Amino acid sequence: MQQHFSLAECDVVGFDLDHTLCRYHLPQSARLIYDSFAQYLVTEKGYDEDLLTLAPDSLDFCCKGLVLDIEEGNFLKLAEDGTVLRASHGTKSMTSEEVLEIYGRKEWKHFNTVSGMVSRTAKYYLYDNYFDLPGALLCARVVDSLDQHDGQKKYDFWKDMVAAIQHNYKISAFKENCGMYFPEVKNHPDKYLQRCPESVKKWLKQLKNAGKILLLITSSHSDYCRLLCEHVLGNDFEEYFDILITNALKPGFFSHTPNQRPFRTLENDEEQEALLSLDKPGWYSQGNAIQLYDLLKKMTGKLDPKVVYFGDSMHSDIFPARHYSNWETVFILEELLGDKGIVPAKAESEPLEKKGKYEGDQLKVPCFVSKQWGSFFMDRLPGPENAEETLVPTWSCKCISTYSTIAIPSLEAIADLPLDYRFTRFSTNSSATAGYYPSPPRALLPNEDSVMMK
Repeated sequence: MQQHFSLAECDVVGFDLDHTLCRYHLPQSARLIYDSFAQYLVTEKGYDEDLLTLAPDSLDFCCKGLVLDIEEGNFLKLAEDGTVLRASHGTKSMTSEEVLEIYGRKEWKHFNTVSGMVSRTAKYYLYDNYFDLPGALLCARVVDSLDQHDGQKKYDFWKDMVAAIQHNYKISAFKENCGMYFPEVKNHPDKYLQRCPESVKKWLKQLKNAGKILLLITSSHSDYCRLLCEHVLGNDFEEYFDILITNALKPGFFSHTPNQRPFRTLENDEEQEALLSLDKPGWYSQGNAIQLYDLLKKMTGKLDPKVVYFGDSMHSDIFPARHYSNWETVFILEELLGDKGIVPAKAESEPLEKKGKYEGDQLKVPCFVSKQWGSFFMDRLPGPENAEETLVPTWSCKCISTYSTIAIPSLEAIADLPLDYRFTRFSTNSSATAGYYPSPPRALLPNEDSVMMK
């Protein structure tokens, strides 16, 4: 495989929507997601009302890449070889000794399935995106509460958590104004959504003018997609894309056959009958990558058009696009901002009247570097108190270099580059840091006595 990657060489450029093209104000959206799940558990399922209050720094618990061991009520941070680096029972961190005693220095029992990108089973749940993440804190607090009241050893709250997620995010919730999440975003879009920077809009137009086919592929339903796009891109958002696919139900969009997941047309945001094939550009619902690729061949006149897909979820975007469709993949990873300790340029250029408008609750951002969990990229292997420490990459970090072409903190980070800019790609014959742009996370640099691990 060649060492460099360039957008100029791609025929088709595809984008996920949430946390990729549409960035959120993370402290506010995390609080809303947490509250929407907690409200349901308390009012519908009779859980402790204490769950409804949050300490200002409690979102520090939320760290991408954590796995919830559902039966044990434990959260785990895994090394690239599947051993447990850190763990907590509920919100309470375990000591190195406790981690070694319970999990040892061996591969976690479900690592085989989780490393195959199965993100959820009856036994565990992997937290890999900002829509899920506040639920990790809620589950941890549920475990604390059950321990306090019932002294439980095995936990069965997960079915209630799934019900809370389904209640808030189900397809009809936006239209019916039910749950807490959609009504709140509808009423206060500015509080939760960041408008797309002009540089990114200009870049999208530049891609189109260069003859690229632009795709939007999102698991959000069409009505919510429209709200987001109008707010962040403008009322003319449809002009940016040749093909829009909503309710794509990723990762199934990439892994399912046309029979299992046909495309559907939309009328007034209602899905219509299944299509036998995809014949022309437009706005569709559900679908599959196989029929989409057939249409892209027709549109480009090429037997093997080259596609790149931008997304923020390893499980739903990056892994399946690479593994099933063999597309190039650009991983949007906001943790790159925090690990460098840099402030995104946008935050500095915002007018003062916009700043601070929604900062009343002063919750810390649930991303970048968690004090409780340490770096997203590297960590020390647990050992007895005075043992020699070994730094190892996390499993999340290994996935990035395995399945991403490159990783960037945001679209804004590359929007001003010429389209023929040559990125160094992650690949087997280059270092594990090669594909990070504009620079690797500090925790991965050699001889860095990084504060990230502490």
